[in-house]
Amino acid sequence: MTMTLETEIRAFDPATDLERLSGIWLDGSLLAHAFVGKERLLAQRRLIETEYLPGAETWVACRGAEPVGFISLLDAFIGGLFVAPRHHGNGIGRALIAHALTLKGELSLEVYTANTQAVAFYEALGFREISRRARDDEDMPFENACMILKR
Repeated sequence: MTMTLETEIRAFDPATDLERLSGIWLDGSLLAHAFVGKERLLAQRRLIETEYLPGAETWVACRGAEPVGFISLLDAFIGGLFVAPRHHGNGIGRALIAHALTLKGELSLEVYTANTQAVAFYEALGFREISRRARDDEDMPFENACMILKR
């Protein structure tokens, strides 16, 4: 018999979570956003640590005491949702979305359309696409879809 750990969601603690969460972000981005390029992702990790995580409302999913994923919110906009790759498929992303939806009542996000696994994940949760743009925030030619979910 296998024992499965429950997912607990708690508030972000900059003193203990920053490096671990930026590592989860990097590992997830290297898989899901490989098209962006490793050098660009490595450079972005510093922004994740200095601006994005500290500047957002971030919730951490833990299994036992170990952080295994997080969601960062800017009001009701999901600035990032990342789960450690070895924990994919265990309901952690769903739990983080459910937590955020309970807090906010509705959620929106942008996702790279080339990240087909993420697009399918969000669609399965009921997000619907409302618009697209051809270039990302850094004016690179990576298409983004804007999606929304209402309770």
